[in-house]
Amino acid sequence: MPRTRPWPGFPTSRSSGSFGDANCMEQLLVHCANAIESNNATLSQQILWVLNNIAPPDGDSNQRLTFAFLRALIARACKSGTCKLLAAMANAHYNLALHTHKFSVIELASFVDVTPWHRFGFTAANAAILEAVEGYLVIHIVDLSSTHCMQIPTLIDAIANRFEVPPLIKLTVAGVTEDVPPMLDLSYEELGSKLVNFAWSRNVIMEFRIIPSSYADGFSSLIEQLRVQHLVTTFLKSLRSLDPTIVVLVDEDADLTSNSLESRLRSAFNYLWIPFDAVDTFLPRGSKQRQWYEADVCWKIMNLIAHEGLQRVERLEPKIQWIQRMRNADFRGISFAEDAISEVKTMLDEHAAGWGLKKEDDDLVLTWKGHNVVFASAWLPV
Repeated sequence: MPRTRPWPGFPTSRSSGSFGDANCMEQLLVHCANAIESNNATLSQQILWVLNNIAPPDGDSNQRLTFAFLRALIARACKSGTCKLLAAMANAHYNLALHTHKFSVIELASFVDVTPWHRFGFTAANAAILEAVEGYLVIHIVDLSSTHCMQIPTLIDAIANRFEVPPLIKLTVAGVTEDVPPMLDLSYEELGSKLVNFAWSRNVIMEFRIIPSSYADGFSSLIEQLRVQHLVTTFLKSLRSLDPTIVVLVDEDADLTSNSLESRLRSAFNYLWIPFDAVDTFLPRGSKQRQWYEADVCWKIMNLIAHEGLQRVERLEPKIQWIQRMRNADFRGISFAEDAISEVKTMLDEHAAGWGLKKEDDDLVLTWKGHNVVFASAWLPV
């Protein structure tokens, strides 16, 4: 599978024959996955020995990426009951438990600010919303993301500065299911109280509501269940029937939906190198924030490799597929205003030079060293 991008710190030639080459690491992981799936314990152990020697957990970005996939494959073997000897060895030598950090609101806000991974979408979405609701007396925002309302304080602040008489804000959110590790050390009810208090301090009246669990067990869980049941388009058509003023869609631009473990592993490996590579530019080795950051990425890798069915909530779809879904649901894409693009560019100036912005038709795309990371698109009902 030819690679079209350079890998930091490694030669790009596929003929180098080096075990340290990222292409070789990818191939070894694929062979290991196939050996585990075929219950070939001998071959699995041989590949595991090689990977264990070339991919230490505290190595460079490619080595840490490979180690995360290796641990996920071992967890899959243990979970499925195949390769029992391999599973026994893994239990003896590998700590397969992943410990994700529960943030305070202040911790999470500052954590989000260290990278444009989330700030890009927040900035683009808020700018599009502000333009769409100009002159409104009441703004009802339905937040179906899993980002714990981190964009809302900035939006409240912008509304307070933009409107002479700020409109009433009604915020409805979907909580995150138990399938996704909780990032906050407080409930959504407590988060809502903090947001309402913050809005009051900016002379903005806000009402906060949580979608009851009987309707949605967290949007992350809901959308993945809809994908499994091929009902995403039906959901989007229901969303269209609400006749929203604007819909802003932000997601990571990767395809992790394949039922084939090999295909999913390759796609994930060729996308999730980005957070491991980028972290060197904004978080020092050994810092707690860096441990939290990489633990979150490792959790995603563990989920999409070690699990199947409804337990596998990591099912990213690429931008091109979302565009087709939105069009099929009777939405039409619109371009972001120049003010929105300018705000995103200003935000990116605060971060490392590797981050970039490009336009693809009506959409904005965050890039790392020229490779698509996150896209933002805005939609109106037809």
